[in-house]
Amino acid sequence: MAERRKNRSGAASSAALALAFGAVALWATNALVGKTLLASHPVSEVQFLQFCGAALVFAVIRLMSTSPSPLVGEGGSARSAETDEGCSSEVRRRRSLEHPSSDLASRGHLLPQGEKGRSALAAYGVGFIGLVGTMVLQYIAFASMPVIEANLVAYTWPLMVAEVVIALGRPQRPLLLGLTAALGFVGVALVISGGRASAWFEGSLVGYCAAFGSALCMAFYSLAVGRLALSPDRLLLPSALIGFALTFAWCLHDGAADLSGTHLLLGLYLGAGPMGFGYYFWSRALSLDQGGRLAVVAYLTPIASTLLLALSGESLSPTAIAGAVLVIGSCIAVGIERSEA
Repeated sequence: MAERRKNRSGAASSAALALAFGAVALWATNALVGKTLLASHPVSEVQFLQFCGAALVFAVIRLMSTSPSPLVGEGGSARSAETDEGCSSEVRRRRSLEHPSSDLASRGHLLPQGEKGRSALAAYGVGFIGLVGTMVLQYIAFASMPVIEANLVAYTWPLMVAEVVIALGRPQRPLLLGLTAALGFVGVALVISGGRASAWFEGSLVGYCAAFGSALCMAFYSLAVGRLALSPDRLLLPSALIGFALTFAWCLHDGAADLSGTHLLLGLYLGAGPMGFGYYFWSRALSLDQGGRLAVVAYLTPIASTLLLALSGESLSPTAIAGAVLVIGSCIAVGIERSEA
């Protein structure tokens, strides 16, 4: 039994790592593709296409998860379900030991009906903040300031997660972890102050506030989603549908622009790729992560996305480059520190 649990734990960790890398690979393309579309289309239209693509992906995933395939039924699906159940039960057991307050929420079938309803409503709220809040605020920032700067500011959410770990957890070296995260925010200040003309807030104040707001939403989502009883497909589909309705109304208000075939495909890719499969992969990875060791993978996102933007022609001043190095370096250092904890 112990050997079987060990094998299941190893399988869950490997699956979590693979899913996290998949999410980061998709997220890395988000700013570059978004920049291309925002050059000729309003942010409302880009967001509408995103939520269209994301809603389609989440709907397909939901349908596949609720309708068993007769071709796989006897062997593969049964063993897969058994493995998933074993991994999930092991994850829940570990979390109940580490976070006793979240144990009751993870056993939704034992809760009274009213408590179950409130728990589900809270879970959908987490999904709305994480998906709609993060993406809408991020694209408002992309449209209001240089994209490469907005991208670096928005991807400080791993540093925000680290600050919460310091405040609520018991890291081995809290002073070092706090200092490293603080250096990352110093880097953000340098990016803002030296991005183009060595002047503070070259973009609009709304853009910088939106970028920070996006980072806060994603940090909150990453901290909360791993402790929810709902599966990612059930959590994210309602949020995507709400985002679809809100951005459709936004498009009607702004007026739709003509879309070429290429731009339509790029917009749907943003929804299906970075937003759809990116969020699903990351949510699944967090639900399977047993040791909190996915931090290092998350911190690869600003590195990869900034590199792609630089290759596309985006540039930073020497001051902003120094800030970018601080942001990316502190992300890596915080990730390594947390993985050793």
